[in-house]
Amino acid sequence: MHDQRLKDIVPFVASVESGSFAAAAERLHLTGSAVSKSVTRLETRLGSRLLERTTRSLKLTDAGNAYYQTCLRIMEELAEAEAVLAAQRTIPSGRLRVAVPNTYGRLGVMPVLIPFCQQHPELELNLTFSDRFIDLFDEGIDVAVRIGGSPDVPASLGCRQMGRERMVFCAAPDYLARHGRPHNESELLQHQAIMYERVDGSSKPWLFTTADGHPHWRNVPHRMALGDVDAQVQALCGGLGVAQMPSWLVREPLARGELEIILPEQQPDGLALTLIWPRRKQLLPKVDALLTALEELQIR
Repeated sequence: MHDQRLKDIVPFVASVESGSFAAAAERLHLTGSAVSKSVTRLETRLGSRLLERTTRSLKLTDAGNAYYQTCLRIMEELAEAEAVLAAQRTIPSGRLRVAVPNTYGRLGVMPVLIPFCQQHPELELNLTFSDRFIDLFDEGIDVAVRIGGSPDVPASLGCRQMGRERMVFCAAPDYLARHGRPHNESELLQHQAIMYERVDGSSKPWLFTTADGHPHWRNVPHRMALGDVDAQVQALCGGLGVAQMPSWLVREPLARGELEIILPEQQPDGLALTLIWPRRKQLLPKVDALLTALEELQIR
């Protein structure tokens, strides 16, 4: 990138953030005329108007907003590159963007992040809760915690598998008192199943392990299918049926006696818990410190 391009980006971003050329000039220790000329030069080179000027304010055009977002990413990446090269910056600091699954983020990740943030007060944590696939580069994510998904990641991403879920069959004591406790797979299939409903409307089948240790999936007639795992837990605790759940999700209801494990010999491995991060960011103290902290995550 030419030096002049970088020089023109800074006044443009400052003008947007400050709301006027005069305020941007004061912030950058330049004259208002110099800032205005820099932005005009940038617009001429790009062949597009970036800012609508009035006597009182500046307003981004659609093209200007798109260019502004790109400039922010460029400036952030430059700042991160400088942070990597600055030997004196060994203390984790700055903004840290982390993406986590909705429910596991609350139950599994937050108990690790709270002491981590207390230990590193110089960090500004931005935490995104979502079960959708997140592109780390497009959304500027430093570290993502994922459950499931493809095990193959591009070379530009670092990947660390933290283990696999342990799946358990469970039900409320009240339900078992009314309907009896199943002792094998055949008896279990006669019970009222509470299934997880996928986005496409299909129900996730139950996973069993054969006598010789091989996994096999079974589609199960069910009483209800719910598209939310928290709702599944509520239905289970309410005595509405039986379900196969990851152990981390029902750990607390099991400990409180609200649920009981049935068929304890059927506890197959489920989805993998994985940490993903852009490799170019791994040398940043804030990312390295977070990856170390997240080694405490439990999935079983």
